[in-house]
Amino acid sequence: MTRRSPVARVMLYLGAALLGLFTLGPFVLSLIASVTPETGLLSFPPDWFRYGFTLDNYRYIFTGEIPQSFIVRGDIRSMISEEILQVPNAIGNSFRIAFVVMLVNVAFGSMAAYAIARLRWRGRNAVFNFLLGSRLIPAVALALPYYGIVQGLKLLNNPLALVLIYAVLTLPLTVLLLTATFLRIPKAIEESAQLDGLGAFQVLRRITLPLAAPGVVGAALFAFMLSYTEFLFALLLATGRESRTLPVSLGIVSVNPDVSVGLMHAAVIIGILPVLILAVPIWRFMVQGLSEGAGQ
Repeated sequence: MTRRSPVARVMLYLGAALLGLFTLGPFVLSLIASVTPETGLLSFPPDWFRYGFTLDNYRYIFTGEIPQSFIVRGDIRSMISEEILQVPNAIGNSFRIAFVVMLVNVAFGSMAAYAIARLRWRGRNAVFNFLLGSRLIPAVALALPYYGIVQGLKLLNNPLALVLIYAVLTLPLTVLLLTATFLRIPKAIEESAQLDGLGAFQVLRRITLPLAAPGVVGAALFAFMLSYTEFLFALLLATGRESRTLPVSLGIVSVNPDVSVGLMHAAVIIGILPVLILAVPIWRFMVQGLSEGAGQ
């Protein structure tokens, strides 16, 4: 293995630092803005740290308690809106929908992937290619047809509509990931279980899924994140205030002139925290699965 020159090392570290700054910079700025009083945010030249930090923005979002900095001579300033109070409910809607989609992906995606990876049946390659090809269709091209179907089924503003659509959109990726994962498991292990009298479904449940746990967890969390952050179909099919998902709620808040900058950033931080928390296990499990596959 060749050693890098000092100049190459400096350039590598500098590039990594710039990439980290570009990636984490917006999040850090939003975090600071969410805990900075309104006076500090609107001061010119900027003096964010002069007035200290406060959690009033977060307290208002979850409890409706008006921040003290927004009360001027007994009157409530116009830069505050009840729209932002819908963010916690939107987070709950997004989380429940994404969790159900994740379960659907694990249940049906694992069975489909096992059938493609291990069983021999007519049309197997055609079905697999169809699943992969279906993900090449732009989501915007499916928006109006799906809207017509959901409207015909009277499922507008119903979480079930988003669950069904998100499952259709995420299952091909789950099947692809799990098929590759199952193919890395030695057939001899499953054949030994079949000699002991286990059927295909029992082999999948007792042998294959435990051995493929890192890949299964990674695929499940990936499906969760895609469903949690989806915007287009949620905007079309969940227009009611109580049925909005987080991306739609944040979109409405971001264009609302009655929401202060601090409140908007607080809502963004609350919304992306679950995604950031899930990013670590997704990366760990997927890397573990790829490493195990490479070693076999």
